[in-house]
Amino acid sequence: MRSIDETLNALQDELRSVESALSEPDVASDLNRLRDLSRRHKELAEINNAWNELKAAQSDLDTAKEMFNETSGDDREQWREEVNNAEAKIPDLEMTLETLLLPRDPNEGRNVILEIRGAEGGEEANLFAGDLAEMYKRYAALRGWKFEIVEERESEQGGLDEATYLIKGDDAWARLEHEAGVHRVQRVPTTEAKGRVHTSSATVSVLPEAEEVDVAIDPSDLKIDVYRSSGPGGQSVNTTDSAVRITHLPTGIVVSMQDEKSQIQNRAKALIVLRARLLKAAQDTQANELGDLKRSQLGSGGRSEKIRTYNFKENRVTDHRINLTNYTLDAVLAGDLDPYVDALLADKRARQLAESDGR
Repeated sequence: MRSIDETLNALQDELRSVESALSEPDVASDLNRLRDLSRRHKELAEINNAWNELKAAQSDLDTAKEMFNETSGDDREQWREEVNNAEAKIPDLEMTLETLLLPRDPNEGRNVILEIRGAEGGEEANLFAGDLAEMYKRYAALRGWKFEIVEERESEQGGLDEATYLIKGDDAWARLEHEAGVHRVQRVPTTEAKGRVHTSSATVSVLPEAEEVDVAIDPSDLKIDVYRSSGPGGQSVNTTDSAVRITHLPTGIVVSMQDEKSQIQNRAKALIVLRARLLKAAQDTQANELGDLKRSQLGSGGRSEKIRTYNFKENRVTDHRINLTNYTLDAVLAGDLDPYVDALLADKRARQLAESDGR
């Protein structure tokens, strides 16, 4: 088995190789290769920097110990403090390096297709889906991501039957992947005359955006239907057949798009979502074949399958996967999701490290 130093030396050699490849003139004209090399360079540079920091800290510790043994009086106490500081710093650097050496998520660095739908609870579920959409829109703004509306279908009372968004940012996938699942809300609906608390739910699906090079779609595998766009209640909102429904015949995946007035624009957006769903389906199939059986992100959409609960009466948000509860619902809905996202990321790293140690 290769030692950690051998592994790190090999990665350092790969970093030099990637840097050399990036300097080649023909790479600039090959966008796919440039993208892959740039992503790998970023990963390797982070590992190399962490390793150099750790080696420097270990060298400082050795020097401090040597000086501590050779001095006396006030100087000796000063070097004792240097030893203590170095010893306190090294475990954190070791943990950082160990985390960076974990297998990378294949979707890291990708943009995100975010789909939100009202589930159980009728119109109240649709209103909550609208609240979630606003929450993610504000979170994206706080993170400096680009938030694009792919499609929004409003419900009769101003909520969302379903919506699809494209979120662009280097860390969008890493910070949003755990948002997938059933989100439960407990509150008094505006339509409730007796002030009773109702429980409803909405589903969130998080897909990695796929580029054409990732998913090859044969045009002969597509059935494309066009029809007139409709609004809440089914009324027609367009006089031309601009809405598009694309069916991928081999998988049966169906994507409909009607937000744009142009049939061409709706078709382009539908293909973006279709590629994302096909990529996710392919990744899930591969994971299943490797024995990493995963539950569907959404299950049946039932309230009992919740990943998170938003209780308006108590101003409480609870993430049931990590048993984290904060009484900051107003802040969360304003986009302050980092306390939950950071905790979920830490939980993921801890599980990965435990699996790595167990091998």
